[in-house]
Amino acid sequence: MKNNNLPIGIFDSGLGGLTTVKEFIKILPNENIVYFGDTGRVPYGTKSQKIIIKYAKQDINFLKFKNVKIIIIACGTVSSIVPKISTFDLKLVSTVKPTINAAALATKNNRIGIIGTNATIRSSTYKNELEKINKNFFVCQKACPMFVPLVENGITNENDPVAMEIVRRYLEEFKNKNIDTLILGCTHYPMLKQVIRKFLPSNITFVDSGKETAKFTANILLKKDLLNSSKKPGKYNFFISDEVSIFKEQAKRFLKLEKFSVNEVSIEKF
Repeated sequence: MKNNNLPIGIFDSGLGGLTTVKEFIKILPNENIVYFGDTGRVPYGTKSQKIIIKYAKQDINFLKFKNVKIIIIACGTVSSIVPKISTFDLKLVSTVKPTINAAALATKNNRIGIIGTNATIRSSTYKNELEKINKNFFVCQKACPMFVPLVENGITNENDPVAMEIVRRYLEEFKNKNIDTLILGCTHYPMLKQVIRKFLPSNITFVDSGKETAKFTANILLKKDLLNSSKKPGKYNFFISDEVSIFKEQAKRFLKLEKFSVNEVSIEKF
């Protein structure tokens, strides 16, 4: 198989990366995708950096085994510590650069909010990179560790009282920060977008890290002449580290795909 017809590899700690997959399908409908969701070890954001790096290397090694042409880190937590991951011989694309570039362009008043997992916010990677672009940016950030369990358990409806209360507790302070741009620094969070939108001022622009990463990757593949030459719809193969049925049901509902496969894999072997 020619290199340009090899699949794109995408990984995340669980379901969240499906928001990134959805954007890839929109932007690059002819690309084949191999996705790994580490559903057996989710969430990553509450783990130590040592464990996150271990998990990320195993995820990357699995996708390399699947002979992908590029690897997308559809996980804000891993993306925030990616400089500490050993260099691999495949191009790695994290969510950080495309996301901060989009936020820097979107803000009109230079006041940007960031929400993410404990590990992401603790690293301050997004904040530090934004301030490199413009030292006059006012950046406030907040860890929202309960957002991932909400998504993984399907509690995402904008009228769900549990989801609304958790969002309120985390984001109450943002109402007084006068931000006009909010980075959703975890790919799980777009699944809660309507709940968050209902709570925060309507003028705030949301920056979806998965969407920006998909656009960024499309440009990389174009420049490197690695776009799939097929005119047929892509093939989608999903691998997870826990029981298949729940993930398959949620993936079908969220992605609205007719044909895709889901298989369990023993990720510890990698």
